[in-house]
Amino acid sequence: MLVWRDVGTLADIPPRGSIRVGTPAGPVAVFRTGADDVFALVDRCPHKGGPLSHGIVHDARVTCPLHNWVIELATGEAVAPDHGCAQVVVVRLEGARVLLAVTE
Repeated sequence: MLVWRDVGTLADIPPRGSIRVGTPAGPVAVFRTGADDVFALVDRCPHKGGPLSHGIVHDARVTCPLHNWVIELATGEAVAPDHGCAQVVVVRLEGARVLLAVTE
C-alpha cells in the first residue's frame, strides 16, 4: 500500500543538499535545490552504488561522490556520456512539510 510519509520540513534539508531517509524498501535521498525544489531518489548511484545523498547538488542535478557521475534529480537519468538511471521516488511539499511516497 502506498502512503505519504512526513520526513520533516523543507528547512530540515540544507539548501543544495540532501537528507537520507530510511524506508521499508531501503534508503532514499531527499534533495533540496537552491531554488527550494524538492526531489527524491533511491540512495544508490546507477554506476557503482555510491550514496547519492553524499553528493553535490547543483541546479537540478547531483554529482555522485564516488566517480563523479551526474544524475538528473527529476528523472534519475545519468547525464551523457554516462548511461544509467537511479530510481525516482515521488515527493511533494505540503506547506513547509516534505512528504515522501513509500510502500508499506
